Amino acid sequence: MTSNLISRYVAVWNEPDAAVRRSAVAQLWAEDGVQYTETAEHRGHDALQARVTAAYDRFVATGEFVFVAADDVVTHHDAVTFTTHMVPATGGAPVWSGTIFLLLDADGRIRHDHQFTGAEASTRAAVTEFLARLAEGNPDRIAELFADGVDRQLDWQLDWPEAGHAAVPWIRPRSTRADVADHFRQLNEFHGERGGVMSRVLVDGRDAVVLGEIRQTVKATGRAYSARCALHLTVDSGVITRYHVYEDSLAVARAFTD
Repeated sequence: MTSNLISRYVAVWNEPDAAVRRSAVAQLWAEDGVQYTETAEHRGHDALQARVTAAYDRFVATGEFVFVAADDVVTHHDAVTFTTHMVPATGGAPVWSGTIFLLLDADGRIRHDHQFTGAEASTRAAVTEFLARLAEGNPDRIAELFADGVDRQLDWQLDWPEAGHAAVPWIRPRSTRADVADHFRQLNEFHGERGGVMSRVLVDGRDAVVLGEIRQTVKATGRAYSARCALHLTVDSGVITRYHVYEDSLAVARAFTD
């Protein structure tokens, strides 16, 4: 019975048919059932339906991700706990993981649903979203992922001399979300094609290191260049609070001056 419950629980987050999804919600949760996340409470079938639909529209309907359950279920009387992962639809490592703790009623429906997200899962999810938006190249959408400099301070550092370099004006201190948008906007202004290769993402709690190589073209000259780089990111409550870039700055400077 427990395995069937978990299968149905995970399936509802992947269900494309709105009517089937609504029926599944009513069968899974009690009428006054509630899901608690770290930041919100969703009580009753209407709120739960809206919650599941929002997650489906954001992550699954795009074709990017699917939800799966880990093989770690533990039961104790009317309590059930297990891990669920959000993984790329094409396969690969989870970009988000959550521990689910359910309390069931006498009919086996969910009364209380507690979702716990670990720091590493939250960090990996934020970094994955940042890399996706970086590939899109929209400065304002990238900046949305960063601390605003008011509620949380932004620790910004690029691996260049403090004085910067006249040929690369985007290299300067940044402290607000608007500054971040301006940074990526200037990168777009000075470059034609922008891209790169990401070789690895290492996550440790709230910190992540992205290893890779940037491959870009100078817009004014059409000159292509590449430079190895590493990013050190820190994620706090879903936003990036540290952005440190370590790159082959000499290769970048030469591309704009030689």
